[in-house]
Amino acid sequence: MRLIALRYGTAPEPIRRELVLGLRIIDSAIIRLLVSGTTRSWASMEESERHAAFARWGSSRFGFARTIYEAVRRLVISVYFTTLGAHHDIGVLPPLHRRQPIVPWEGPVYSATHSDSGVASRGPRIMPVARTQPLPAPSAESVTPGRMLGGQFRISTDAVVIGSGAAGAVAAARLAEAGREVVILEEGSYLTAHDFVEDEGTLFPRLFADAGLRATDDLSITLLQGGAAGGGTTVNWMLMLRTPEFVLEEWGQRFGLRDFSPAAMAAAFDRIEGELHVGEVPDDAHSPANRLLLDGARALGWRARAASINAHGCLRAGRCTLGCRYQAKQSGLITFLPRAFARGARLFSDVRVERIAFLEPQSRGNTQPLKRVYARATDPATGEAPGELHIDAPVVVLAAGAVGTPVILQQSGLGGGAVGRYLRLHPTTGVMGEFDHDIYPLAGIPQSALCDEFLGRGENEYGFWLECPALEPALGAASTAGFGEAHRQRMMRFYRTAPIIALTRDGADLEDSNGSVTVDRRGRRRISYRLGGSDRRTVARSVEAAARLLLAAGAKQVHTVHTDPITITGTKDLERVAHADYGPNRIGLFSAHVNGTCRMGSDSRTAAVNPDGERYGARGVYVVDGSILPTSLGVNPQETIMAVASLLADRLA
Repeated sequence: MRLIALRYGTAPEPIRRELVLGLRIIDSAIIRLLVSGTTRSWASMEESERHAAFARWGSSRFGFARTIYEAVRRLVISVYFTTLGAHHDIGVLPPLHRRQPIVPWEGPVYSATHSDSGVASRGPRIMPVARTQPLPAPSAESVTPGRMLGGQFRISTDAVVIGSGAAGAVAAARLAEAGREVVILEEGSYLTAHDFVEDEGTLFPRLFADAGLRATDDLSITLLQGGAAGGGTTVNWMLMLRTPEFVLEEWGQRFGLRDFSPAAMAAAFDRIEGELHVGEVPDDAHSPANRLLLDGARALGWRARAASINAHGCLRAGRCTLGCRYQAKQSGLITFLPRAFARGARLFSDVRVERIAFLEPQSRGNTQPLKRVYARATDPATGEAPGELHIDAPVVVLAAGAVGTPVILQQSGLGGGAVGRYLRLHPTTGVMGEFDHDIYPLAGIPQSALCDEFLGRGENEYGFWLECPALEPALGAASTAGFGEAHRQRMMRFYRTAPIIALTRDGADLEDSNGSVTVDRRGRRRISYRLGGSDRRTVARSVEAAARLLLAAGAKQVHTVHTDPITITGTKDLERVAHADYGPNRIGLFSAHVNGTCRMGSDSRTAAVNPDGERYGARGVYVVDGSILPTSLGVNPQETIMAVASLLADRLA
């Protein structure tokens, strides 16, 4: 209970308040009678009775009961599986920096068969996986943590960049290198290699937004967004994929974005890939789980390939989710931010932006009127707010992500129209395949391969694709269905489990799946998302395909992550997947690709920003992050966000 209380204490106050409300509801005798069929208190029940009653909450026809069930289940499970006792039970090895490599798919690659395997399809020869030790880390410079700020702190500058992730880091570097004075505001902490101790319990709340507890309001979809300096580039799994040409063509046809044609974007992609040492994973560097993805897909005649990643000297430690201690991942934290610092940029960490105000009228002769950014510094150790920042600049660049950016605009009176609308998530679920040989899914390069056989196919030609994720114990446990002994038994087979995730390109029907990020009358942030009919059918097809692939790769059985998991031992069982329930909190869904909400377009009636990224009706206020993507991509968005931010920042500079 002490660890649960500590984890609860790291959550933002609104999340704590709603969890307490949920626990009060679950403790109500009337509600227990309605959901569990008994008025007996939880304390008066035998342990087996409590487990049975709690399980009924998870399968209830009442949506609020399933939401409370998931909140409690995820909190308890995610805390327990960070403990040494749980790690011992399921066979988790100590972090690589505390031992020698044990399994063959971790550590540097010593094979001599790599002469051509590290050549990317474009650009110079790149070897992303270490044959020698990685380069030393650059030192942090020009960073002021919020706890160092007291009273009211005022600055005047050329440009304020809000956010330091994939978009913010790139924009800050481009502007600084063009000679602009830049101030970067980051809501999270500035962490470096010394902080990346590869401990999930310590780092997950520090590295992820809302202490790793961000989700849609009904908890049906967990949102995994970076919450520290470098944003998603610090915690993601390094996949670098170009926007498919048919997506860029759709942007031009539907949204008037002619400047983002495949030909125009090619140079931007080339530039980003060169700056981040992007290269294809060598064939001798795949983990067993990724090798199974390749082998299973090819056995079925499906298109599959090795991935390109932004790494230089990767040691295959497998803990990419917790930042890269070895400085091999070419995140914004060690690439673009140091470049911005070298040209005089300053970063303030642990600073929450509250609003933007115009200090000068927007006249024809004043194309970039002076603005003031109001922000509040915090001390993450104490929760106190020691100071305020007032930063004046003619240019404000929003890169706070598809949740943070629309909230800031709405709090600044710059909402309305498309701001906060058209949330896109690439709804993601998974299956777990059990094998009769060791997989150890925590070691090796996550997502070193992918299967895109079904992308651009299906209803409205949106489709899905398959990847292999890192399986951090707590994150994997929270994603695994169930609670109690049945859940524990599944986790005991962790060492021989291969996970496959299936990602749906959502929004096939614009009137179908839709989500929003809004601020209500009480100032509370709301995140809603409804998985519509056509996308729900695509999710079902993706689960069936992932299970079929693992069976073809030799899995003895495959489990879905439904609340009531489907166990698949042969192709005869696959029909059950299509007819399963995919409603809210009936199946585990998450997303690390949170986009939309301020989409870009040439028509101010349907878009939030123009093709230059400027907010309609707010001169000098620009948005460059994933919120401006007009549709979901059908690929992991890191490279697209960086390339688009690069183009827009160059135009602005």
